[in-house]
Amino acid sequence: MEPISLRFDLRGLIEQNAWEPFRDGIDVIRLHGDIGKAGSTALLRYQPGATLPPHSHCGFEHILTLEGVQQDERGTYHEGSLVMNFPGSHHSVASPKGCTVLVIWSADVLFE
Repeated sequence: MEPISLRFDLRGLIEQNAWEPFRDGIDVIRLHGDIGKAGSTALLRYQPGATLPPHSHCGFEHILTLEGVQQDERGTYHEGSLVMNFPGSHHSVASPKGCTVLVIWSADVLFE
């Protein structure tokens, strides 16, 4: 069986304004899978002041900040920052000035 590959023009999707509501102040472009579930990938756009409540990761979460600034209890992540949250990690997320991030989840995210 040949491997399957997916390709996305992220700038094109952002420019097409393909965003859908996700949570208060946060929009999403789903790239693959179900948001926050095993094997999923999405773009998240935080409006200024938007927050994501405390949650835990059953697997790896990779976050690449594309625009703006995102922060959690462990730090502040500017454009170009790559954060890897390990299985069992726990955090909440905020973006006081807004940001756009690419997120890849290897396993489910559990919200409190």
